[in-house]
Amino acid sequence: MTQAKARGRSRPQAETPAAPADEGSLRVLKKYPNRRLYDTETSGYITLADVKRMVLDSERFVVRDAKTGEDLTRSILLQIILEEETGGVPMFSSDMLANMIRFYGHTMQGMMGSYLEKNIQTFAEMQQRFAEQAGLPGGKAMTPEVWSQFMNLQSPMVQGLMTSYLDQSKSLFSQMQEQMHKQAGSLFPAGFGAGGKK
Repeated sequence: MTQAKARGRSRPQAETPAAPADEGSLRVLKKYPNRRLYDTETSGYITLADVKRMVLDSERFVVRDAKTGEDLTRSILLQIILEEETGGVPMFSSDMLANMIRFYGHTMQGMMGSYLEKNIQTFAEMQQRFAEQAGLPGGKAMTPEVWSQFMNLQSPMVQGLMTSYLDQSKSLFSQMQEQMHKQAGSLFPAGFGAGGKK
């Protein structure tokens, strides 16, 4: 009966305005009040570790509240990040986290979020190109161990890709600065500078 209910609810949830147009191609996970996650594809309960595996396998999915249909994907991904940060070798330093917190509510919040997203996407694309050039089968991203071994080799290919990534990162930052100048130009009168009136 639980399976029938889960299947019965998946159709109206796909019609939620916040849902992507192609949600039919997504794997739908449902979160119940008892905090358990239900996978509608396998008709069984799963753990955060299972969701992490989906992320590592680049599987597209959405997590929805079983009662309201609200999209909880970000919340689940943040839980995985929190577990990773507290359970192993953290990726974010305290200073970095503090700086990120300072951007919440700041006028730069949206721009900084976009900059970080594009930067991480650029790095992921670089890693994918590296995997392809290294001739890894299946076109999947390299494991952390293999990636570390190749980085330690400091081959010309690695240096070239890192240079390309840094150049793209600088380009993104320059675009962000240009947007800031344009916005400042629309907010302040022409000739207005840090020194005030001449």
